[in-house]
Amino acid sequence: MQTAFLTDLDGTLLQSNASLSAYTIDVLTKALEQGIVISYATARSYSSSNRIVSAIPWKYPIVLYNGAVILDPLTQKVLNGHWLEREITNEIIDMGRMAKLLPFLFTLDNEDKERVWHEKLSRTGDLQFYESRPNDPRFAECTPLECPDANRTLIITYIGLLEELEPLKATVEQAFHDKVHIHFMKDPYIDNHYFLEFSHRKANKKEGLRKWAQLIHCTPEQVTAFGDNLNDLGMFELAGTCLAVANAHPQLLDIATGKLGCNDEDAVAHYISKVLS
Repeated sequence: MQTAFLTDLDGTLLQSNASLSAYTIDVLTKALEQGIVISYATARSYSSSNRIVSAIPWKYPIVLYNGAVILDPLTQKVLNGHWLEREITNEIIDMGRMAKLLPFLFTLDNEDKERVWHEKLSRTGDLQFYESRPNDPRFAECTPLECPDANRTLIITYIGLLEELEPLKATVEQAFHDKVHIHFMKDPYIDNHYFLEFSHRKANKKEGLRKWAQLIHCTPEQVTAFGDNLNDLGMFELAGTCLAVANAHPQLLDIATGKLGCNDEDAVAHYISKVLS
């Protein structure tokens, strides 16, 4: 099998304004039409990512929620995934409540539909996140917040200032250090805010890439991965070729097998264009 390409979205394939350039759309569309295997792995949901990248006719499985879900973009059926146990979900929500923090709870319902549960929103970061997704039918208030019956937890997402989230991260680590995957990163769109996310211990991009490779019938060594941030480290550890954009986090730049231009220069698309016939 020829090389398969798996790219991160925000900060990598997307420009800094969270959009696709016309050039990137053209290159990836032509590559897919020629049978080149290309897909994406993102922290975003299907709804959020598809709203931005739907101009490209994706046909291979996509990795969502940092690896918690692998979805067929043609049928929108869930192919694989890892869900955080309901009991652990509710305990983490209670820990946050003790710190006067409430999360967005991303789940799949019994029909595999994405749901985002939350209590009444009042905090700056939460409101900006919600308002950036106008008329999104996934969002619904749930008071008191807990994982509803027949829902599977994908990610528990807290948005806040560094000094607010660090103590909660330490509390959850101490309680569930071997049972949850923790992702903590600066929010690229909300000033001075961070994401603190909890999910199943295997809900990460490393395991997502491993499952994705199985689904497209290749080995991880045949995958070229593109990324920019710390949640891409797992992909870089597993993929045969890992390429960091110039604006990537220093840790990714250190372990990358190659370095590209920055995301605003369409670096991923320029690289993929070289394999077009």
